[in-house]
Amino acid sequence: MTRGRLDGKAAIITGAGQGIGLAYAERFLDEGARVAVAEINEERAEKAMKHLAGRGDAVYVPTDIADEQSAKDCAARAQDEFGKLDILVNNAALYYDIENERNDYEYLQRVFSVNLHGAWLMSRAAAPYMVEQGRGRIINQSSGAAYMYTMTPPGEFREVGAYTYSQTKWGIVGLTKFLAGQLGQYNVTVNCIAPGVTMTEATKKIVPEEYISMIPMMSAMKRTLEPEHLTGTAVFFASDDAELVTGQVLCVDGGSSMPA
Repeated sequence: MTRGRLDGKAAIITGAGQGIGLAYAERFLDEGARVAVAEINEERAEKAMKHLAGRGDAVYVPTDIADEQSAKDCAARAQDEFGKLDILVNNAALYYDIENERNDYEYLQRVFSVNLHGAWLMSRAAAPYMVEQGRGRIINQSSGAAYMYTMTPPGEFREVGAYTYSQTKWGIVGLTKFLAGQLGQYNVTVNCIAPGVTMTEATKKIVPEEYISMIPMMSAMKRTLEPEHLTGTAVFFASDDAELVTGQVLCVDGGSSMPA
């Protein structure tokens, strides 16, 4: 029997009920990992678990990553279920229902509480188990949006924009560096994937149809990015092949952004 690259490993994947998170769960199971599907939406989770049935050892853990106790409960449940916790994939974020036109402070705080602070809460909850066992992998998810500086067309000034989603995803880059700096001495690596515009249902919902057809032409490779194109990078960061790789951000976008 062929061994997968994550054989015997135990992982939490947040937001694994749909889109990129579900693709990560599929690939991790195929590679031999046991997976805790951490999902806030019960209906999505039930559909995901049916989809994953027969693929491997997966368990649904109801999780609100923006709630400190819920994050702690998720990590504890994974540890109890699998007897270990090797990998955390911080995929969950407000994106499907993001309101990009809103610039009010209240909404900015709400998105930060999930997209950035939620990743911190989950990392804070999972790290002690990893440190205790002497090994761990944390994989954060940023976005190409962190590197896309929107040029405002000429017109009358109204207000300073919130750039809500982009701000939080740039924050994930910084969080990755700081966590990597703290946890490296305990053999816990922290890395980050920055996907380009990925063809999920969420993208199709919030990006105008006429713009979607133009997206491939904005990349060097002139190809559409699908969720499965991201899974190999996640497996690499989670595997023994990335033993001494930490604090790194890898853009997976066909060459849409090429930060130094």
